[in-house]
Amino acid sequence: MNKKADRGRATRDRLLDIALRLFAEHGYEGTSIEAVLAETQVSRGALYHHFPGKDALFAAVLERVETGVGTEVSRAAAGAPDAVAALRAGCLAWVRLAGDPVVRRIVLLDAPAVLGWHRWREIEARHGFGMLKAALGNVAAEGRLPAERVEVFAHMLLAAMNEVALLIAVRDGDAAAIADGQAAVGELLDRLLAA
Repeated sequence: MNKKADRGRATRDRLLDIALRLFAEHGYEGTSIEAVLAETQVSRGALYHHFPGKDALFAAVLERVETGVGTEVSRAAAGAPDAVAALRAGCLAWVRLAGDPVVRRIVLLDAPAVLGWHRWREIEARHGFGMLKAALGNVAAEGRLPAERVEVFAHMLLAAMNEVALLIAVRDGDAAAIADGQAAVGELLDRLLAA
């Protein structure tokens, strides 16, 4: 039974690896199930055993990319001297990651359109938005933000950061756009968290 489960996991991972690359290179609309099958050498039945359709495959790819983004944001915030510095480091990391072609295409451009706003936000709540809320909760615990405003500020900051990320995305991850975005987010945080 373990060998069968291991083979199943290996097949699922291979499908996700190939689909991630194809979705990043060609977008959701430009990637067919047939292309995924051809590159993975997996049968249609095996693909549909793991993913009921192309949208489910895309959602799993999005989860994988969001997990990677979360890891990078956490890594950037690790070792910060306080909650405000951790929040700033994480926010600036997100802006930088918005320039990554995979993040741009899958998270910012295709996910809201493919999955719909509600499903996209549900996934975002488990990843970026959840991390942002936790970081603002830590800032509030240090007395730098009213605790009763954490939820509202998290929504406001997420909206601002996602708009900056979209500006970067439509400029194809241009270095100047990333630098402008980081400067703007830094200034926004300074104003939001001014003592």
